Amino acid sequence: MPSWSVTNAFRVLTRKKPLEDSNESKLAKVLSAFDLTALGIGSTLGVGVYVLAGEVSKQYAGPAVVISFLIAAIASIFAGLCYAEFGARVPKAGSAYIYSYVTIGEFIAFLIGWNLILEYAIGSASVVKGLSTYLDQLCGNPMSSFLGTHMPINIDGMGAYPDLFAFVVTILFSLAIAVGAKESTRVNNVFTMLNLGVVLFVIIAGLFKVNRSNWSIPKSEVPEGYGDGGFMPYGVSGIIKGAAVCFYGFIGFDCIATAGEEAKNPKKSIPFAVIVSLAMIFLAYFGVSTVLTMMLPYFEQDEKAPLPHVFRINGWHVAEYVVSIGAMFGLCSSMMGAMFPLPRIVFAMSNDGLLFRFLGDISDKYKTPFKGTMITGLLTGILAAVFNLSQLVNMMSIGTLLAYSMVASCVLMLRYEVDDRRESRIVGNGRAMGQDQDQPCALWRRIFNLNGQTVPTKQTSRIVTYSVTLFCEFKCTLMSKTGTYGNISLSALWCMVFSQILTKFEEDLANVTSFDGIKLVLGTIPLVVLLLIISRQPTSGVKLSFKVPLVPWLPGISILINIYLMIKLDILTWVRFSIWIAIGLAIFLSYGIRHSRLRQREQRNNSMAIMRDCSNSALLGGQENSKYGNEVPLILMHSTS
Repeated sequence: MPSWSVTNAFRVLTRKKPLEDSNESKLAKVLSAFDLTALGIGSTLGVGVYVLAGEVSKQYAGPAVVISFLIAAIASIFAGLCYAEFGARVPKAGSAYIYSYVTIGEFIAFLIGWNLILEYAIGSASVVKGLSTYLDQLCGNPMSSFLGTHMPINIDGMGAYPDLFAFVVTILFSLAIAVGAKESTRVNNVFTMLNLGVVLFVIIAGLFKVNRSNWSIPKSEVPEGYGDGGFMPYGVSGIIKGAAVCFYGFIGFDCIATAGEEAKNPKKSIPFAVIVSLAMIFLAYFGVSTVLTMMLPYFEQDEKAPLPHVFRINGWHVAEYVVSIGAMFGLCSSMMGAMFPLPRIVFAMSNDGLLFRFLGDISDKYKTPFKGTMITGLLTGILAAVFNLSQLVNMMSIGTLLAYSMVASCVLMLRYEVDDRRESRIVGNGRAMGQDQDQPCALWRRIFNLNGQTVPTKQTSRIVTYSVTLFCEFKCTLMSKTGTYGNISLSALWCMVFSQILTKFEEDLANVTSFDGIKLVLGTIPLVVLLLIISRQPTSGVKLSFKVPLVPWLPGISILINIYLMIKLDILTWVRFSIWIAIGLAIFLSYGIRHSRLRQREQRNNSMAIMRDCSNSALLGGQENSKYGNEVPLILMHSTS
């Protein structure tokens, strides 16, 4: 009977998956770098490219929306680089789930995976709902009129009618994904290329109607309530607010990492696909927003359909129809990109024993998790058909931002992890590292590594544990046994405090006082010091095909941005998120913790160790009590075999 002490419970919750799992993947390795790039572009560059620029320019930034997109792209690239390094480290299906499993532990990995399921399910349902609504409006609303009259749903929080079209489309897309990864990515490649072609058409066609004076409209010509005119009518705070909204336009590239086991050369193709897809998405957003704000003043933009509106104003009706068709392609590619990673997450979790095993069964015919794909497609179709998803979209943002933060944290953990194989290696001055470790020195010299240690040791890891204990012992206990975990935990906690201070500057920049400036400086200093402490520690010597540059500064900034955006979400979103987490915890505690493959592996190892100890004891006892000691091993071998 296991002893459920605090130490034992902590060990169970933080058991880690081996970084290099010897189990051969059952998924077919058929995806090229082009397939992964198209998947990332299709998932991210959906209908947002046709809507986001007009909305942000009119409400937040004006013509400076191009700067907002640039800031959002830089922030997204920070997260994308972290995904790229982990794709080179752990080319497995599961994305942030598998990354946190090999670095933090089983419990946190389950929570991340459970959040990713929510993210992709709601994302898929919202996209197919948008596709259904868009088609219905183009055809004169016949579907909503008929179903709303004959099959109404009079329940708060649900749709006005069962959206049967959305349900059927979801099942068809699920079937296409279940038939094969290569076949589904071919369909996605077609949608993505058509979508990019329409975006390129919009940019080229719009160049013939641009007017540079729309970027320098005087205040006297600007209607009341639309800022001060010029390039930045809403000021710097408007650009920052716009960047926060534009950041969500780059969400979706992480689906590339979920296909790690199906890529032909994942250690090279995943970093390439992440970086190239984000670069192309930025160019698309930048080009569309530039043309849009030069063709029409920012305060005359249509928030819901800016591109058809601006072409209609200029009398280009053919371009208007082309844009409408492009929006359809964008919705289809976004739908495929949102649904593709969902069964991969479920497959990875069920294969590890944390979810029900039958969800991870691989079809012998299609080499895909057929059952898991169809079941998740069925659930997504029900969500799209029955529920009103307008209030649940923010929950998708929580899961994504949390996954981004976790991946950035995991990069820091592995970059400064203890390498037992190098710990006792002789360094350049001829002394073993263990000898330096035993020498007494001042605490501040150890914190900033003034002794010049070049190999990570347990001592360098404990440095952070002390600082975490001084700040927040509870987080140190939960997140750290080696110190690097604790430092990142402390950084994340202080990032929340710093984000609250920074919110004042974004929302009310005109009324910022000198006291607010002092608080901002005081809030910045601990973050800089913590990152400086991390940067002074020796790094792991593992060779990778791609590494994040400027560690720990770049991942630290990524964590800060993600936490800042999470804090800005409304309280009801956090309540719904808590309910979803509670459901996941019930599944983990009742099923996952008992059926975990790591737990079963530990039990087998313990049983084998006990058998070896018993065999050794019997062997020694037989040799002492029998004069025929040379025959005992044969008897023991026969009995134990």
